[in-house]
Amino acid sequence: MITSLSNEKIKLTRALARRRTRHQEQRFILEGVRLLDELVRTNIRPDFVLHTRAVVEKPEAAALLQAFNTRRVPCYPVADQVMEACADTVTPSGLLAVAPFPHLPPPAHPTWTLVVDNMRTPGNLGTLLRTAAAAGTAQVLLSPGTVDLYHPQVVRGGAGAHFRIPILQCSWQAIGEQLKDTDVWLATAHSDQPYTHVDWTQPLGLVIGSEAHGATPEALALSTGRVSIPMAHAVESLNAAMAAGILLFEIARQRRAF
Repeated sequence: MITSLSNEKIKLTRALARRRTRHQEQRFILEGVRLLDELVRTNIRPDFVLHTRAVVEKPEAAALLQAFNTRRVPCYPVADQVMEACADTVTPSGLLAVAPFPHLPPPAHPTWTLVVDNMRTPGNLGTLLRTAAAAGTAQVLLSPGTVDLYHPQVVRGGAGAHFRIPILQCSWQAIGEQLKDTDVWLATAHSDQPYTHVDWTQPLGLVIGSEAHGATPEALALSTGRVSIPMAHAVESLNAAMAAGILLFEIARQRRAF
């Protein structure tokens, strides 16, 4: 059992709380049964798994550890205080993995791209990615200024989206090149075009930004049209992730995605 915070694997795990280290190492942390279940279903082999003694008594966790052992992934029991030092959550689940960044290849000819514009709240981005995956979005492009894709709260909120759809952190130039022959709709709080009046069956890009900061100049320049969700007049705007969910599932409905 690992009991010391000076252990090299523990030092690496704790260092991955920093964005700079995550991107230098190309590694990130996944916590809890749900995310590790998502991980074990992929072909991504984690570097190692940490777990407490108590979590082994839970059937779901024990089954996951057995699956990782079968794949010859090192699984190390750790003291409770070590897990608390490594985990990002207030009440650690007792199970976490250190794994390489997933690199899903982007589609050669994406017909439906979500662009995230300068979204800085990790919880919002995580929820947005989870929704995009559920709606069947072809790919997600994250603009400069958007919170780190591998921030622990984004990973938890994404609930496995990192393993389901290509998600790329891009420059605005790269985003523009990918969408140069595509209609790009910018979601805004107010426009003359309700989202139900748009033909979403054509190749498209949908830009969702932060409700706190509004669209960036780059997003405004990229967009070829603006779309809004009609609301009662007393409501100024929707949460960005909530608005994205409404729009993405309207796109899915029109495309008969499922």
